[in-house]
Amino acid sequence: MSDGVRVRFAPSPTGEPHVGNIRTALFNWLFARHTGGAFVVRIEDTDQERKVEGALESILASLRWLGLDWDEGPESEDGGSHGNFGPYFQSERLALYHEAAEKLLAGGDAYQCFCSPERLDAMRKEQQRNQQPPGYDRHCLTQLTAEERGRRAAVEPHVIRFRIPREDGTIYVNDFIRGQVAYEPTVLDDFVILKSDGYPTYHLANVVDDHFMEISHVMRAEEWLPSTPRHVLLYRSLDWEPPVFAHLPMILGPDRSKLSKRHGATSTLAYQQDGYLPEALTNFMALLGWSLDDHTEVFSRDELVEHFDLDRVGKAGAIFNAEKLTWMNGLYIRQLPPEELAERILPFLERPHAEGGLSDSVERPLDAAFVATLTPLIQERLKRLDEAPELLSLFFEGLPSPAANDLVPKGVSPEQAAEALTAVVDRLTGVGEWEEVALEDALRPMADELGLKTGQLFGAVRAAVTGRTVSPPLFATMVALGRTHCMDALNNAVATLQARA
Repeated sequence: MSDGVRVRFAPSPTGEPHVGNIRTALFNWLFARHTGGAFVVRIEDTDQERKVEGALESILASLRWLGLDWDEGPESEDGGSHGNFGPYFQSERLALYHEAAEKLLAGGDAYQCFCSPERLDAMRKEQQRNQQPPGYDRHCLTQLTAEERGRRAAVEPHVIRFRIPREDGTIYVNDFIRGQVAYEPTVLDDFVILKSDGYPTYHLANVVDDHFMEISHVMRAEEWLPSTPRHVLLYRSLDWEPPVFAHLPMILGPDRSKLSKRHGATSTLAYQQDGYLPEALTNFMALLGWSLDDHTEVFSRDELVEHFDLDRVGKAGAIFNAEKLTWMNGLYIRQLPPEELAERILPFLERPHAEGGLSDSVERPLDAAFVATLTPLIQERLKRLDEAPELLSLFFEGLPSPAANDLVPKGVSPEQAAEALTAVVDRLTGVGEWEEVALEDALRPMADELGLKTGQLFGAVRAAVTGRTVSPPLFATMVALGRTHCMDALNNAVATLQARA
């Protein structure tokens, strides 16, 4: 199966690419890389009415962010990270579809249809009233001769329909994942292959393109399985060899219904905006329908390429667990070298405050070297990159102004808290080098001296210097904030407590 593998990802530019779309792209890419084959990107843009502005850019940006590079395509001015070529576009290949349609017409496997939208609507309503299965009634095939259809086609708008060979019996789809699936031709109607605007429908275009692009394996979502008998018939009528079909399992929400927005499903690029790493999302998506064994969950990209094959793709729907994705993202964040994590955090810090960045009063661009010194303080706590601004804001936004109540730990009176922080100021005044060990050596013995628990003393100091009850490790935080900031903040806290008394 590794000889001559050619696979494709063929999205329609009708909206933002979501996890299901990109999971399909990932499985195709992994299979191509595992077998040494080719991965082709083809934009199925023949439905001109449904095209959404910006959708193409989002599709390509998603692939580039995840590193799913493609191997060929037409010349492009800005091929990006994919050499000097872009993806294929079906709208630029219309001649191929017209040629195939003409071949089908000539062989009697297709015919022109002139039915108006009004007639088709009335037909469907009549079928509903009579509780008949929906489908075209073959009016133009049975009521018009081939000569009449040809004569009218020269001057009248029309579509071209494929004629289902109902006399041939059961249609079999051989699927690599699901085995042989049987369909009776009576459940299929004569579907449109070429629209009145000259553009092909999905059924004709993808069959023609897969043939001429020599696609060996068609790996796509399970929802396309019911369309596949139509494609099998098209291959047969065109006298072409069909590819290997492999319909991937559905992605389900926690309630086992199809994944949707109500489950929190968003576009792929939204995960980028929310601070997920491409490595983590790639790893997570690879497990949505594929597994190496029953226990291994974390794979590098190279390991996924090494192990991925279709034999390990299952039939059952895969559950999208957002909590697991976040856990996995945190795991990948902790594995990054701190200097690389700092580079990835920086864009999130520099976002406008309204988009989750630091306060707009903080001057941009930030000092990248300073951010690099802060990154180790939060790396163990960080689950998503977009959490960094909240965790690090205290290092950029001046002296805190905690309320008196926030400076008084549980079980301590305001007077005790003021006395303790005054003593801390006195002790820190005598500290020479402002570094973690010296600060801890100076402050840790003071809890016993003041009759407090260590947590109570450190909690008061933390609230004073950061304005928070939770922060990165206290002494490392104090070093990063600097001597002047910490001493000024402690003096302010003492004054606040004394004013309350």
